[in-house]
Amino acid sequence: MKHIMKIAAVATVAALTLSGCFKDLDTPPIDPNVTQVFQQDGVFAKIYGTLGLTGIGSGDAGEGSGDVDGIDEGTSAFYRMQWELNEFPADDIWWVWGDPGIPALRAMEWDASNDLVKGLYARLYFDIAICNYFLKETDGLSDEKTSKQRAEVRFIRALNYYLLLDMYGEGVPFAEKLIDELPVQPNDLPNPVTRKELFTWLEGELKEIEPLMYADGTKTAYYRVDQTAVWLLLSRMYLNAEVYTGTAKWTEAAQYAGKVMSSSYKLAPVYRHLFMGDNDKLSPYNKASQEIILPIAQDGIQTRCYGGSLFLLAASHANGMSPWGITEQWTCMRAKSTLVKKFFPDLNAAKNIKADLNGMPGLAVDDRCLLESEVVAADDTPFTFSLEGGAGNGDGAFTKGWGFAKWSNLYAQPNTQSQDPKYPDMDIPYLRASEAYLTYAEAVSRGGTATNGTALDAVNELRKRANATEWTAAELTLPNLLDEWSREFYGEGRRRIDLVRHNKFAGAVGYNWEGKGGIATGKDVDAKYNIYPIPLTDLTANQNLKPSPGY
Repeated sequence: MKHIMKIAAVATVAALTLSGCFKDLDTPPIDPNVTQVFQQDGVFAKIYGTLGLTGIGSGDAGEGSGDVDGIDEGTSAFYRMQWELNEFPADDIWWVWGDPGIPALRAMEWDASNDLVKGLYARLYFDIAICNYFLKETDGLSDEKTSKQRAEVRFIRALNYYLLLDMYGEGVPFAEKLIDELPVQPNDLPNPVTRKELFTWLEGELKEIEPLMYADGTKTAYYRVDQTAVWLLLSRMYLNAEVYTGTAKWTEAAQYAGKVMSSSYKLAPVYRHLFMGDNDKLSPYNKASQEIILPIAQDGIQTRCYGGSLFLLAASHANGMSPWGITEQWTCMRAKSTLVKKFFPDLNAAKNIKADLNGMPGLAVDDRCLLESEVVAADDTPFTFSLEGGAGNGDGAFTKGWGFAKWSNLYAQPNTQSQDPKYPDMDIPYLRASEAYLTYAEAVSRGGTATNGTALDAVNELRKRANATEWTAAELTLPNLLDEWSREFYGEGRRRIDLVRHNKFAGAVGYNWEGKGGIATGKDVDAKYNIYPIPLTDLTANQNLKPSPGY
């Protein structure tokens, strides 16, 4: 049973003033005779719930009272929106439908009014505001339970601010406290911070809470974070520090990645088990949970959401593909040819490959190749691999590429299946230890001091787990590492980050893929697209803010 619970209400929350484009958690009651009491455990559960739920409703998929205004509730999920903004403009996954905001993402032509750009920004600040509320209400409490809760809440707040640092960059508004005096005065609105200032704050905040967290291997509940999550987030920040601040921190990236590699978290023996319905159960059948540092809880009965693992499963499947663990099939996304090329460099030869999910890893000599080239779409049209890829909408575009079947919701345990036919049990492995191995390999390759063996050994640990051929020293190059990031993490909502760090995303980079720039063969786009803009709605609401560079 998954114990991340929805709560009926969040009490006595002052008006949120961080952004003008999301709704209040709650407002002070108009009737002065009405009193509301802060419920510490309920708000704490809600904070974790923001990772995997979209509101506090009780309808289908728990919808009915969404956290974020102005966007479809299922789309408004913390994971789904960052996934879409990191994957759809990149070189791995193609979304065939024309949902609001997505065509501009696919073509890398978004602006400050894009629905998804606004939606993620709103979601992140909503989550930050709940964290600030909890910290305000528990200020001064020093019992052990509250101290641990406060440290974890500060981590989740830092995680949301990290996403603002990475995705929106320069000039985002920053506040550590709620404003609880109404009406809000213009001088009380939060001020923007530079990217370097936010990086420095995050670095200090994470190091400050590190000794306050549960020590590695001692946390009391699977779904809560511990010190290892802090180490992994710091290692990610340091790996990308040159992008964020102009100053590289390769040694620091290697140091904190090495701490994760030496932690109690270990690589799961079987790669595909990470994406199954029993990935939360450490058992003789599935040991994926030993790798997952921060899972986003999903449960077919208790934790339903259209923006979590249901989104990943339904969007990527259609009749005729290998079995997957729910009935939903939206025929929305497939692999791009550039992803196929990571496993099969000769695309002309790849056109002739016919294999399902079980046969493809052997042909690729890599267990991570969870793609399908011989499936049938909902209209019974066979998949025919196309270098151009379908740039339109509908099943016709879905069939112009290989199936993307990484997420399965199947159970590794025999004769066991998901609790509900529609809603998956598959947790999202949001932070997993394997990231540290590639971070370490890249950081050391770029000049960082080795602390946990060689860079080659680190990357080969992942390749051995995948039953892929181990690399030689000559193969440990930055272009090869960028491809290895794709092979390990494709479709997990991070590809844009790695492309930006390797200067392969926006600007005159000379690396293109289908749909980039709005054309089938792809083209270079303006460097401003390395970040997303502060939404126009917030620029209007907060006169302290300025438009993002280039927008």
